[in-house]
Amino acid sequence: MHLDHLWLNDFRSWEEAELTLAGGLTVIRGNNAAGKTNLLEAIGYLATLSSFRGAPNESLVRAGCTQAVVRGEGRRAGRDLLVEAEIRVTGRGRVALNRQPVRRTADLLDAVRVSVFSPDDLVLVKGPPGGRRRWLDDALVALHPRNDAIRREFERVIRQRTALLGQAGGRLTPEVATTLDVWDTKLVETGEALADARTTFLDRAEPLVAKAYGDLAGAGGDAISGVAPAPVALTYDAPWRAQGLAAALAEVRTQELRRGVSLVGPHRDDVILTVGGMAARTQASQGEQRSLALALRLAAHLVVAEELGEPPVLLLDDVFSELDADRSRALFDHLPPGQSLLTTTGSVPEGARPERVLEVVDGVISEGGGDG
Repeated sequence: MHLDHLWLNDFRSWEEAELTLAGGLTVIRGNNAAGKTNLLEAIGYLATLSSFRGAPNESLVRAGCTQAVVRGEGRRAGRDLLVEAEIRVTGRGRVALNRQPVRRTADLLDAVRVSVFSPDDLVLVKGPPGGRRRWLDDALVALHPRNDAIRREFERVIRQRTALLGQAGGRLTPEVATTLDVWDTKLVETGEALADARTTFLDRAEPLVAKAYGDLAGAGGDAISGVAPAPVALTYDAPWRAQGLAAALAEVRTQELRRGVSLVGPHRDDVILTVGGMAARTQASQGEQRSLALALRLAAHLVVAEELGEPPVLLLDDVFSELDADRSRALFDHLPPGQSLLTTTGSVPEGARPERVLEVVDGVISEGGGDG
């Protein structure tokens, strides 16, 4: 979707906001806490019905209000599109696409897709496995609605199965055993499908991550002069796959009953990232880690763009505040063409060529002048 207009009512810090966006790069500039990120978060919500900052829906409603409204108008494949989302503090909100109710995130995939870059992306490399699993699954959902269905069904099965384990209180009664067998069968089916989708995506993304890392790390001076940056590898770490999920579940059933949790499956898998054969999480420098985090985001963006024939809307949330001039320029040089929005507290980053610059001051959005 090419997004032309965005309207907000009582969303986060904004009582009202209206933006007209460029077809290429729009820069949104303002001081910290001016509400810039909130504008990108609203666009992200129209694509995923969730906050890319991990905030619950009720946090997206302006303090003292009962609901927020986000509306986006644009075009995709020559078709006019209007996406409207009503977010409530209590109860279920409403979402509509061209005035027709939307009940699942997957129904929006043909309308809006986004890629998000933020300063917090370093957690993809340094943080726990959950961040890397979310990066993988968000990319899978953006690729195809069937992946969203697989992920949601897997999450439902895990919730139900874990609830059963907790209720069992460590006792394997005949009734518990029968019900657990049913959930195990469903877990094997959905878990192996999700793991297969993840590994297929990683196989496709790995060379793009390696290339992007080489471009960014070299530009940032991480490589020794005249020597190429160290090679990057991504490995899907799922110990249960060696024996199969069914066998792994049977092996840990006693432990699961005692602890009341599901111990094996895609919800506990990881992506091992290495640079030069060493674990990036513990052995890479800060500069190498930041280059790798950016490379992960860029590779996912490129895979989705290649699959769809057009890039998602790119949301760059103050990411350049953490980059030196060389890395900033390298990132811009390697982004595919398409619509993007960039927030910044200072000057327009070197290498950027904005079609539009918007200033945010005291809750007011106005046209600004470029300086990049």
